[in-house]
Amino acid sequence: MTGAAAGGGLLVAWYLMPRSYPNPLIAAEGEHVFDAWLKIAEDGVVTVAVPQIEMGQGITTLLPQIVAQELGADWRQIAIEPAPISGAYPNIPLAEKWMALWDPLAAGLSDPTDAMQVERFAGSNRFSATADGTSIVAYKAPSRAAAAAARAMLAQEAASRWDASWEECQVNNGIVSLGENRATFGELAAGAADRSPPDPPPLRPELPIAEVSREIADAPPEYPRIDMPSKVDGSYQYAGDIRLPGMVFAAIRHGANDGAELTDFKAEAAQSVSGVVGAVKSKKWLAVAATTWWSAQQAIEAMQPQFKTAFPVSSEDISARLDTMVDGGDSFRIAETGFGEDAMTRVDMARRYEVEPAPAAPLETACAAAQYQDGRLELWIASQAPEQARIAAARAIGIAVEDVALYPMPAGGSFDARLEHDQAIEIAIIAKELARPVQLTWPRREEMVLGRPRNPAYVLIGAQLSQGGDANVDAMRLRIACPPATHEFGKRLFGNLTSSAAVRESAGQKDALACEGAVPPYRLPSLVVEHIPVEIGLPVGRVRGNANTYTAFAIESFIDEIVQENGREPLSYRMAMLGDDIRMATCLQKAAQMAEWNGGADQSGQGLACHRIGDAKTGGRIACIATARQGEGGVRVTRLSVAVDIGQVINPDIARQQIEGGLIFGIGTALGNAIRFRAGLPESFDYADLGLPTLADCPEIDVELIASSAAPADPGELGAVVAPPAIANALFSATGLRLRRLPLLSGGI
Repeated sequence: MTGAAAGGGLLVAWYLMPRSYPNPLIAAEGEHVFDAWLKIAEDGVVTVAVPQIEMGQGITTLLPQIVAQELGADWRQIAIEPAPISGAYPNIPLAEKWMALWDPLAAGLSDPTDAMQVERFAGSNRFSATADGTSIVAYKAPSRAAAAAARAMLAQEAASRWDASWEECQVNNGIVSLGENRATFGELAAGAADRSPPDPPPLRPELPIAEVSREIADAPPEYPRIDMPSKVDGSYQYAGDIRLPGMVFAAIRHGANDGAELTDFKAEAAQSVSGVVGAVKSKKWLAVAATTWWSAQQAIEAMQPQFKTAFPVSSEDISARLDTMVDGGDSFRIAETGFGEDAMTRVDMARRYEVEPAPAAPLETACAAAQYQDGRLELWIASQAPEQARIAAARAIGIAVEDVALYPMPAGGSFDARLEHDQAIEIAIIAKELARPVQLTWPRREEMVLGRPRNPAYVLIGAQLSQGGDANVDAMRLRIACPPATHEFGKRLFGNLTSSAAVRESAGQKDALACEGAVPPYRLPSLVVEHIPVEIGLPVGRVRGNANTYTAFAIESFIDEIVQENGREPLSYRMAMLGDDIRMATCLQKAAQMAEWNGGADQSGQGLACHRIGDAKTGGRIACIATARQGEGGVRVTRLSVAVDIGQVINPDIARQQIEGGLIFGIGTALGNAIRFRAGLPESFDYADLGLPTLADCPEIDVELIASSAAPADPGELGAVVAPPAIANALFSATGLRLRRLPLLSGGI
């Protein structure tokens, strides 16, 4: 195979070879497996397997809802279980986007968008990661097809008993009926599971737009969240709730980042703390286990571990490197549209926008439980990329991946922090060393130290404007100075490299994903986007919004500056540049109507921004008008009026929750405190010092969902990236002060 691979032929064939995977679901007593997606029990309970991690985004309601609607089940009979790690659940859209990060050779074999190649690649690597808002687009079709097949099998079983044609049977609310004949799912399950479904399965017709509009407006929700009751009463199970016989609890201390080295600690100091059962030393960290986590934490503080810092960088160093490179650093061409670079013969207006590093900072810190016994590891963990966490844990303790059983747990928030698998490696080593069940919980300090922030970026934008007073953009050029963050992340996730090695191997690389969102929704005669890779001396990762955070902030702030300096009206100026993007135009008009837009006149306190995440065909659109008012204590955001087009809306209530949550996240990005670094460490480890919005800080939020027949898009990041520029533009309207640095209160006028 190696010899043939040199010529490419056999390796190409391997990637294109179709594969099928055994059904990973196991039936409990009284259950019958219909597909990799669902089981039906003889008591009528329909259990849906969900291959994505629940992080608060509602995926454990959305996918079961799709199954219930297609199957014809009563929502009250739906149950859920985490899907086993299997090639039966490939996240193909995400694999298509990330495959080059994972295996550059594979991505270069043929057209990287070849569906068969991507499916083969994702399935064979059991790639089911939860990221980039791909859950619905990845899993709507297969889960719906599985439900349609099961519905046909139930109808076939019923029809055989009634001596009728199965196509005539009606399946609704958990009952199959034909005339006076009726049978429940539970009564039919055993016989139906042995039948062969029609190929292709008979899908129900999609709702027409008029009905979708009514459904979006309806309240209360027809499909309430499955996880809500247990979250309210406290019975919902996270990794921190796992309890095993004989379990001990571990605390840990890291150096400035995972390139740091442990140099010294006072081992004898732990003896003064009751309940300590052992300590585990790694090159990069020190962990202590005890009968309670508090005892373990007290012991590790008493041991005073010392580290040598690999990247003793400060915030001033980071800013200086970005400042130097954004003006004159070597760049890579990321995008060129219209007439391209040759169209810009002069620069009539130029501005620079600066975005500081931002931590994910989920409320739940990293936590995992593990048990190592007889050469096998059992692992309870919240991971957005469970197979990669499983591989990392296996390699850490030198066992086969097949000897690691990973039980997927939900996360108490993530914002992409749980794409990293440091805690999987650590808990595996600790469990093997101690030879007993153990639970590892990071305190907030460790989450701040090792939780890699979203990369900083400096964005320099120049524009050539039309003459004659209308100041239309004839040409625009963006230079984005930032680390090649996606490559760095990919080398950690897929290559299992340390941060220092990932930084080293990705240095200087062109990174298109680090410039996502730089091609705006406007149809400009000429646009050029360039990436300037910068090594900043600080490991970076993924955080909600990712590159769209700084591209949306820079572009929408810049458009507003053009408008203000040339006496144009912000809404009509944007509308004129949209071309044929009717969906974005609708969002802008609706947001203006909701906010009673007055043209953004001086000191009106209203600021407008819009953004698209994804391509022009399938991307989600959002328009936001922020209203700010001066009062005691300074300027305050009092209202956000938002119109959103995310294509087909599965669950309007959950969509609004995600958009509202994203907007509040964006308020934190805009008005929170910058995370400052000194000698590679954050200057503060306190959650409160991040300045995240409290309930009292939250403005009135109005969200309007636009009915659409387009493919579904993710609502989770749209609000997070549009809020900062809308707020910046509102603050300018209210005060006349233009802020060009995120967070807005960190300086950068």
